[in-house]
Amino acid sequence: MSHRFLDSVARFTDHRDLDALDQSLTLSLAELTAARAVTLYKRADDAGAQGESMVRCFALEGGYGVEAAQPGGDQPWLQSMRRCAEQRQGWIERIEAGHCHVLVPIQRDGQALGALLLENARFADALRVLVEGFARIYANYTVLLHESERDKLTGLYNRRTFERQLQRLLAGGGPVWLAILDIDHFKRINDSYGHLYGDEVILLVARHMRSGLGAGDVLFRFGGEEFVALLGAPAAEDARALLDRLRARVAQHDFPQIGQVTVSIGFARIGMHDYPASVLDRADKALYYAKNQGRNRVEQYEALLAAGAFATGAPTGSVDLF
Repeated sequence: MSHRFLDSVARFTDHRDLDALDQSLTLSLAELTAARAVTLYKRADDAGAQGESMVRCFALEGGYGVEAAQPGGDQPWLQSMRRCAEQRQGWIERIEAGHCHVLVPIQRDGQALGALLLENARFADALRVLVEGFARIYANYTVLLHESERDKLTGLYNRRTFERQLQRLLAGGGPVWLAILDIDHFKRINDSYGHLYGDEVILLVARHMRSGLGAGDVLFRFGGEEFVALLGAPAAEDARALLDRLRARVAQHDFPQIGQVTVSIGFARIGMHDYPASVLDRADKALYYAKNQGRNRVEQYEALLAAGAFATGAPTGSVDLF
């Protein structure tokens, strides 16, 4: 058993991104314990950079399947996982004759990160100790990964994770849109109020944007006052409507000491064979156009191109490409 345990730990900690780590954790636990299912539930973080999420590994004929899903509904087991994470306390639930649920919180430094649920009919007490061990290893390892791929101020993804997240969204088969969001007159804010207030503006804007995006959308801080969002909207009109809601949400917020802050947004569609630098450049041209038209607005590259807005040559944007 000890050899299988060490092999499982080595296998799931071999990953360098959180999505792969989450799936590998549930699969390793399921295979090690012959569980009916293993579910990893992750809470929304305080910075608003990550919403609730869930990965579930379940038994199939001859093996296991793994899928990511958004927590939803009022299933008793999901409510139990939320309570386990919130209370930071594990327990064993006797569901039916010979069948148990083992619930273990995932926590680090007194902070509740989520919970693990193992559905298994045998040796529940011994399995609880095993799952607790995996939960501690997972919590420690995720801190290291989080620091390597997240922006320190906002908790959002940094640009080094951009291509991986882009490929994940494109693999879904639906349309993907890239938006560049820039805080208007940010240098003026820094010069007038100081960098501490500037950092607070960046943090609050990031929270507004993250809370306004869909569950499958991804938000990055590319540096300074620039953010990039990847959206899985079905059509250009849907992407524009979502981005305009974000723009309005920021504009309506009363920022401490400063008052109103606005953002300008440019976006473009991403094709399956686009180079990341190419689509960033197109979205940046739309952003540049929005800035020149008075700021606090949303512009789409394809619509501008069709309208002849770039008839004299597309403007050169400001975002740093790869």
